Amino acid sequence: MDNVDLQVLRQVVTWREAGHAVVMGTITRTWGSAPRPVGSVVAVRDDGQIAGSVSGGCIEDDLIARMREKALVADAPQVVRYGVSGDEAARFGLPCGGTLELVLEPLAAHSLVEDLLQRLADGQRVRRTLDMRSGAVTLAPADGADTVLLDESTLVSTHGPHWRLMVIGAGQMTVYLAQMAQALDYQVTVCDPREEYLPELPGVQRTREMPDDAVIAMKPDAHTAVIALTHDPKLDDLALMEALKSPCFYVGAIGSRINQAKRKQRLAEHFGMTEAELARLHGPVGIKNGARTPPEIAVSILAELTAIRYGWEIPEPRFVGGAAASVTAGCVV
Repeated sequence: MDNVDLQVLRQVVTWREAGHAVVMGTITRTWGSAPRPVGSVVAVRDDGQIAGSVSGGCIEDDLIARMREKALVADAPQVVRYGVSGDEAARFGLPCGGTLELVLEPLAAHSLVEDLLQRLADGQRVRRTLDMRSGAVTLAPADGADTVLLDESTLVSTHGPHWRLMVIGAGQMTVYLAQMAQALDYQVTVCDPREEYLPELPGVQRTREMPDDAVIAMKPDAHTAVIALTHDPKLDDLALMEALKSPCFYVGAIGSRINQAKRKQRLAEHFGMTEAELARLHGPVGIKNGARTPPEIAVSILAELTAIRYGWEIPEPRFVGGAAASVTAGCVV
């Protein structure tokens, strides 16, 4: 579940606390092109107010109209499809003749939306199982890959952070990086054993362990990124040493190209790291985009993470100058 859908759940809880009836729709399957991925949710209030999105807007308009006409499900979950035919696909704004399947679920106390939201606020990953006959829900811890499975009797969906980011160092840049990463559905952990650091960051896990111990304890997988930001080899190198041996999809470190070369030499000479392991190190961390301030650098880092996360390789950018660059052209490297 991404951050957009988390906002939908928060809105659902607010509406229900105000006494409104709410129907929630979950995308369970798509054919062809679809604007939102499987597992995305939308919610419609009894007066037609809507939260979230599953299409370019036409499906939402239909759901609103049906809610106002009291034509949406009232007692038990129901499976609906949009865009079965080419004409219907065009009517509902689905590109390329796509088809979208939704489970529409009338929410009640046994839907456990409030409990789900609390678990998500605690940083948990949750497996939600919906009984398609009764509408009753059970919640359990989730591990492994995201799952959305629908059969005649149940809908199983996975909620909560699917991607993890460990940041070594708790300086000013970490604050921006952690905040932005949470909006991109990362569960963020900040590691810094130094007493002078580690600011309060809402929703961010913190640890004062030594970085190598923290990375090992995290048990990195293919949905984990580790980024070292301290400029202190005693801290950064320890974390990188363990991260580069793991299945992390991204390992990066701040610092110039010269410092990156020195770092790789240290890791090879003192820790016996191989060329293949060191080749996985991204440094200088982030996309080269002229970033200078901490928030700009955070944007460049997350842009690179996003590209790699979805399998894209970004070629080396080429400096072409411009009004902003002319002020500090001597700083461009």
